[in-house]
Amino acid sequence: MPDAPPEPCEPPQVTPQDPPVPSEFYVGWLLDPNDRAALLTRFPPRYTTVIAHHVTLKFGDRTASPSTETEGRIVGVADDGAGVEALIVAIAGTTDRPDGSTYHVTWSLGPGRRSRDSNDVIRDRGWTALTQPVTVRLQPHRFED
Repeated sequence: MPDAPPEPCEPPQVTPQDPPVPSEFYVGWLLDPNDRAALLTRFPPRYTTVIAHHVTLKFGDRTASPSTETEGRIVGVADDGAGVEALIVAIAGTTDRPDGSTYHVTWSLGPGRRSRDSNDVIRDRGWTALTQPVTVRLQPHRFED
C-alpha cells in the first residue's frame, strides 16, 4: 500500500514554461498542449521546476517505434515530499510499462532533482490513486537530440 501523501502545503509560485528539450533518445507520448495547460491548472505543480512534458514508453532504444495509442488517463499522483512530483498515467488500460516501471508524467521537480528520479520515487514509495481519473490526449513521439 502506498505511503500517505505529504501534508498539503502552500504551492510555490511557478510560471508554466516550455517543456525542456530531451538530451537522450526515447519514445513515448507528448501531452497535448491544451490538455497540458488544463492539467497545470487542475494539478498545480508543487515544486519550482515544471516539467509536465511527456510519458515515456521506452528509453535508449533507437529502433523502438512510438505506440499508436492517443489517449491516456491520469489515475494517480506520486510525491516524495522532497522535490519529485509525478502524475501516474494509464495507457490502454494499464499503468505498467513494458520495462516493469510505471507510466507517468514527471510533473515538477525541486532543486537538485532530475526527471528520471520519478521512476525511483514511484517504485520505492508507490502512488496515491485519484478518486476521479482525468482523460488526456497523447501524441506519439520519438524524442532525440
